[in-house]
Amino acid sequence: MSTQKTDIAFVGLISLNLLIHVSQASPTYIGHGCTNSTTGTITRNSTYLSNLNLLLSSLTSNATIENGFYKTVVGRAPDAVIGQFLCRGDVDTTFCGECVANASKEVLRWCPLEKGAVIWYDECLIRYAEGSVFIPNPGIVPETYLSTKQNVSERDSFEQLLSGVMDSLATRAANSESGKKFATDDVNFNSTLTVYSLAQCTPDLSAEDCNTCLRSSVAWFPSCCTGKLGGRSMLPSCFVRYDVYPFYIAAASPIAPEKGKSSSLTIIAIVVPISIAVLLFLVGFLFLRRKAKNKDIDKYVRQDSVGSEINSLESLQFDLDTIEAATNNFSDDNKIGAGGFGAVYKGTLSNGQKIAVKRLSCSSGQGAQEFKNEASLVVKLQHRNLVRLLGFCLEREEKILVYEYVPNKSLDYFLFDNEKRSQLDWTRRYKIITGIARGMLYMHEDSRLRIIHRDLKASNILLDDDINPKISDFGMARIFIVDQVQGNTNRIVGTYGYMSPEYAMHGQFSVKSDVFSFGVLVLEIISGKKNNGFYQSHGSGDLLSFAWEHWKNGTPLEMLDPTVRHAYSRNEVTRCIHIGLLCVQENPAARPTMATIVLVLNSYSVTLPLPQEPARFQRNRRQPIKLMRPLDFGQSTSPPAPWSVNDESMITQVYPR
Repeated sequence: MSTQKTDIAFVGLISLNLLIHVSQASPTYIGHGCTNSTTGTITRNSTYLSNLNLLLSSLTSNATIENGFYKTVVGRAPDAVIGQFLCRGDVDTTFCGECVANASKEVLRWCPLEKGAVIWYDECLIRYAEGSVFIPNPGIVPETYLSTKQNVSERDSFEQLLSGVMDSLATRAANSESGKKFATDDVNFNSTLTVYSLAQCTPDLSAEDCNTCLRSSVAWFPSCCTGKLGGRSMLPSCFVRYDVYPFYIAAASPIAPEKGKSSSLTIIAIVVPISIAVLLFLVGFLFLRRKAKNKDIDKYVRQDSVGSEINSLESLQFDLDTIEAATNNFSDDNKIGAGGFGAVYKGTLSNGQKIAVKRLSCSSGQGAQEFKNEASLVVKLQHRNLVRLLGFCLEREEKILVYEYVPNKSLDYFLFDNEKRSQLDWTRRYKIITGIARGMLYMHEDSRLRIIHRDLKASNILLDDDINPKISDFGMARIFIVDQVQGNTNRIVGTYGYMSPEYAMHGQFSVKSDVFSFGVLVLEIISGKKNNGFYQSHGSGDLLSFAWEHWKNGTPLEMLDPTVRHAYSRNEVTRCIHIGLLCVQENPAARPTMATIVLVLNSYSVTLPLPQEPARFQRNRRQPIKLMRPLDFGQSTSPPAPWSVNDESMITQVYPR
């Protein structure tokens, strides 16, 4: 990006912030979440859609009530729909009405097929779902969060202050006498910096549920906002935010503005937005004009806003000449790794955009069907913990996928290297675990499609600049219909060591087979050891047995990677081991769902069942599993052992201390 273009974007960003915080000229969209239904999707001219439209109209017409909250149900089962809006406690009724009206229009654009959705604005939120009650209540998924890019200089002191502020604020909001369940605060961090904070729940929650919701919301901060000067986390029934400037309206603060200044403020509130709107128009015009000249990227990649769905795969078509130029004709110097079916290259488009190019090898097992499968799947998936597909190429016998470039390579590059693993301290490892869990939850329950990945492993987890995990490589993924529980296949694909026993032996796959793979991955992240090849190098059986023995003996922390033992959370590590062992139980029904896992990772108040002994590898290696694809690039090529049905007695153990 050129300096001139950067300056224009920067000016536009500043102008937009001024427009929002000085004038409140328009509501500010933050994010949305679409939720699936067990009864299918919305169909055209259906009773449910009619009821939903009536509900949204009712929310809009009631958006000027004094307390800024309204909840209602429209229709009867099975077509009943429940909905509510909540406006920020410091927003006046007029602007509340504008925000709700805007959200009611936009939510159907973002979630046109799903029977449940939540949309967040800076000033309000709207939520609706099938039925006459919200389940679960308080809602904790889906979530969205944001942070500022600026880092705090005194990180530890800032985090300590923020923890205390948010703890106090959650208690105050949950027990507020006004009935709004809303609270703000400002605390001096040092002589030049003040931390402003806000917390709010929907008033229909009990004080206990509000407190639970707010603390669940605060629990997302380590995933997004550690060391940042500002951040926010928003759930369907509550939200929290902090920053180093007074982002909430001054009237809600302890000190009201002086009367003599009211006329000046009124003039500013009118004149400044108009001036800035003109400036924004000019900036937008110049930006679009420059963008039109950039033919290379606009010809191949559609630049929609985050969360929008690309309607046609043709709009993502790259030509081979462009890709060859970007990768210097697939130079070895640009090769950054290998995925499930071919090499991956770093590339740079003519406009400076970095890309990752996955070139499927001619001898790979992935044909046109798998290629189209991966392209059609990933283009529909939009989540911060899933890698984003930019385009593809089918030309001159080449099958190529073009992804966003993720600079820090894959998780296994760090985790299984004796020197690099020290860069993954416990805080980062916990962040990676929770990020993968949220990505899998989105695939299993919150996306428009139910996706079974079937090849979740360390080499398929990419890490961005902030070590946020992004799930990649969807060549083996399968689509389930909303209420489908299980699928069967005669073509066993995946990676030895991560496959669940029911899939490896019988070809049965489901969300629970993905959960098994997640459990293996969690135990690898904790221990820094590969499940593949563990027997040869450690003499203790497979990694799952190693973890189980320590759990059974009350010494789970002994399996923690020595490189992170100088600083870690005992409770978090033990809880992650507990989750990992629950995920790798032999009985799929006994494994938790990803929704439960995400909840547990963000709340210490949830009680977990005791894990049973995990599925084991047989010690003999005379009958290896026959896979339809290579084992795993860069991993052990020793013949795999078959899975065995565990006939030993199950051992239960109390939660280790």
